[in-house]
Amino acid sequence: MSEDRRQLLSIGIFLIVLVVSIVLYAVGAIDWTLIVPVILVLLGIWLVALAAMRSRNPTKYERGSFATLSMGLLLIAVGGAWYLIGVNWLYSLTLILLVLAILAITAALRHK
Repeated sequence: MSEDRRQLLSIGIFLIVLVVSIVLYAVGAIDWTLIVPVILVLLGIWLVALAAMRSRNPTKYERGSFATLSMGLLLIAVGGAWYLIGVNWLYSLTLILLVLAILAITAALRHK
């Protein structure tokens, strides 16, 4: 898939994510303070899927799939931590540190 198609697909996914978060708020499934965390988590899931697509057909001068996967996992972690801060701030800190540790270990063990 060419980069132009991926960009257009990402714009479409972003608009769908906005619609889903607005609909979740409109039906009362989430509070208005959770709209941004839902957007972050859903966009993080999209970045993980995009990383899987990039790993199948890597392009020479394009960002690697590991970088895209890392950004996706960090977005999911930040969105989850934002939600968990309402429960206990220590859970938020634990989630962020756990994802950072997993990414650091994975980056150290990668073989080129």
